[in-house]
Amino acid sequence: MSATARGFLLGVVTALGLAALGAVAFVHAGAYPIGADVPHAPMTLRLIDTLRDASTERAAQSVTVPRDLDDRAVIAQGAHEYAEECTGCHLAPGMTTSELRAGLYPQPPNLAQDGIDNDAEAFWIIKHGIKMSAMPAWGRTHDDRTLWSLVAFVRQMPKLTPAQYHALVASRAPADHDGS
Repeated sequence: MSATARGFLLGVVTALGLAALGAVAFVHAGAYPIGADVPHAPMTLRLIDTLRDASTERAAQSVTVPRDLDDRAVIAQGAHEYAEECTGCHLAPGMTTSELRAGLYPQPPNLAQDGIDNDAEAFWIIKHGIKMSAMPAWGRTHDDRTLWSLVAFVRQMPKLTPAQYHALVASRAPADHDGS
């Protein structure tokens, strides 16, 4: 190896080592604001969003979407579950905010307005949650059928008026929340 190549390689290794030491020092100094009331830096937010989206897309590839997501009974079950578990963060038709949602960062998607884009990814997120966000892993306490009913309902929710939403929630008797 020539002296020039060795010098270049040494420079690269030194730069990488210094960058790693700087990153460790930054983390241990507590310099990054971790409070939920201070937004991430734009670069950090892009990194987190890209990681979340790519990871969810990959993980959801193995999910098989059931065929009954348009069934009214499944949607009604999901409406009741959603009213019980999800409105505080993801809102419902007619809601603009909640006391809980106001303090969350990152802000959860407004599913009443935006719905979902991908059934398999939505199921995976509901079942497994998202680390370092307020999204819990509902698969620890709810069976897959219940989680799919949530997906079925959220697919329909942006089309509902507040009155239609409340009627749909009322059409289903309260479900047992012990994971069955």
